[in-house]
Amino acid sequence: MSALTTDNVRTLISEECLLHLDTLEVFPEIESTNSYLLDQPCPTPGRYRVALAEHQTAGRGRMNRSWISPPSTGLCMSMAFTFETMPENFPSLSLAIGTGIAQALERVGAHGIAVKWPNDIVSQDGKLGGILSEVVPSKGGGVTVVVGVGLNVDFKNLDTSVAIDSSIGRPGDLASCCDKLPSRAAIAAALVACLWETMVHFERDGFSPFHESWLKYDWLRGHEVTIETAAGLDAGIADGVDIDGALLVNTDGNRRRFTSGSVILGKQAGEHP
Repeated sequence: MSALTTDNVRTLISEECLLHLDTLEVFPEIESTNSYLLDQPCPTPGRYRVALAEHQTAGRGRMNRSWISPPSTGLCMSMAFTFETMPENFPSLSLAIGTGIAQALERVGAHGIAVKWPNDIVSQDGKLGGILSEVVPSKGGGVTVVVGVGLNVDFKNLDTSVAIDSSIGRPGDLASCCDKLPSRAAIAAALVACLWETMVHFERDGFSPFHESWLKYDWLRGHEVTIETAAGLDAGIADGVDIDGALLVNTDGNRRRFTSGSVILGKQAGEHP
């Protein structure tokens, strides 16, 4: 597979997308692409920065969980994009990004891609990737969001002694859902395009235009789940997402909305009746 370089990625990105790009940097190894961009100057509204790496030594996931990325197995990418103002219903941005990533991976030849509320990418019932969004007040005006995407690309060289956590079960990789695995540059370019397009559309229209696509890719729907929130545990059957991105769960004949929390598959001890 060809090396991941700045030039290899840039040549595969459209001119329109490049017009709004401030910097695109590629690192063979980095602690965290999100942390790196959080330390950089914020782009001006409507513009973005990108950091890419094949290996993170201190990657982070949602709720301060670690994102383990063994060398030569994955792709880590973060984008810093500045909105003119804080978008309404900001928490649903991760869902919009999830649908964009699913579509981007299909464009490079992947099949069987799905999304799991609120921030996981799934393939063949295994966790393929995750999304982490962090907000930074921009000194130059607007609101900057740094969105990180961790993607498992190819596990063929994975050290079997390395344990990889997955909220779904076994982890999945892109190689397992592609007839021919695309280059890392092609994957990265597709992710850059999808993230930039998602930011632009989300700033203008919010989550509602992404709602139908989410339902198409929704992996969780129909699964028995337990939702863990600060109030405790609630069990039920996942029933899609609302127009604002809230998770819908059928519990004892009632349809409930959840806008935050962790999803655990199956019933757990101590759930609310």
